[in-house]
Amino acid sequence: MKALRGSASIAGVATFGCGEATGYTEMEILARAAHAAVADAGLTMKDIDGLCTASVLSTMWPMPVVEYLGLNPTFIDGTMLGGSSFVAHLMPAMLALQAGQCNAVLVCYGSTQRTSTFGRAQVAQARRLMDPQPHETPYDPVQPLSAYALAASRHMAQYGTTRRQLAEVAVAARAWARLNPEAFERGPLSVDDVLASRMVSDPLTVRDCCLVTDGAGAFVLVRSDRARDLPRPPVAVLGTATAVWHRQISSMPDLTVTAASQSGRLAFEMAGLAPKDVDVVELYDAFTINTLLFLEDLGFCAKGAGGAFVEGGAISPGGRLPVNTNGGGLSCVHPGMYGIFTLIESVRQLRGEAGDRQVAGARTALAHANGGTLSSQSTALLGVADAV
Repeated sequence: MKALRGSASIAGVATFGCGEATGYTEMEILARAAHAAVADAGLTMKDIDGLCTASVLSTMWPMPVVEYLGLNPTFIDGTMLGGSSFVAHLMPAMLALQAGQCNAVLVCYGSTQRTSTFGRAQVAQARRLMDPQPHETPYDPVQPLSAYALAASRHMAQYGTTRRQLAEVAVAARAWARLNPEAFERGPLSVDDVLASRMVSDPLTVRDCCLVTDGAGAFVLVRSDRARDLPRPPVAVLGTATAVWHRQISSMPDLTVTAASQSGRLAFEMAGLAPKDVDVVELYDAFTINTLLFLEDLGFCAKGAGGAFVEGGAISPGGRLPVNTNGGGLSCVHPGMYGIFTLIESVRQLRGEAGDRQVAGARTALAHANGGTLSSQSTALLGVADAV
């Protein structure tokens, strides 16, 4: 896959309705983000001949999206891998672009899970009915929370990770969110606040868990030679890979090692980079344990050292490694599936458009997304034009 390195670039990004999108449907906010991303790329909807999209509640979601946006794509991908789907869409889109099957791919997502009359309980029930786990569903666990609490408990037992170290992840995310006007939660948050908050699934408190928000995101991918002629600074895809080892958490080979160890290794190999070369890291932080696991599995620290690695504000503004600079799923936005926002924030950082949270001199970024119960993992390495 090294031949694909830098062959495609993200030319436009946008979000819409992050937080509460009262009065909108998920299709409407998806369309707003899609139109804004296409305009950001200096294109029109008539230029879009590729589409990647996925939805929790609709197995045929690309078809109504095509209809609503008035597209006639020659390339379509509706692969659903949970929250990692939109990072996973990069590879098939790059292949389609290289093959000449299409010229401009729109990747888009929208959800109004916070304000929709089809509430959270109904969404959870629909997930259980559409995707039952034979060794887990009969016991009625509080999924996905129970699964991530299990992984956190095992990490604590095996490596001595503490609740205070987990809390550091939430505090760092909030510190970044306080610099981001788009973030849903921007109030002060301390380690003691996290530890004192309501326990929801031991050892995770409510502040160890992601937000429940509305939100839509979109980006446009084109061949890099075309991107150079478009108005926004292009952000090249240097490497990307996806790995799946299991579906049910009960089938996970090791509760402390995720398939990010595979997707990350392959993405780094394709990019010709190492963790030390990455300036900005955007991780799917559905729960605080995610950040520790992914920092370890992606090679930013040794296995079991994630807790110590994040101590003392190390991933906060001013720390040694900028992680989740928009506030992440813990404090910025989490509309059911968060993966697309890791790419959008990466692009904004590399284009120098992140305002008060801008990481000075950022030239490379890693975006990593997770789906299911630590089930699917997708990694992408992005770079500015002169990093290709």
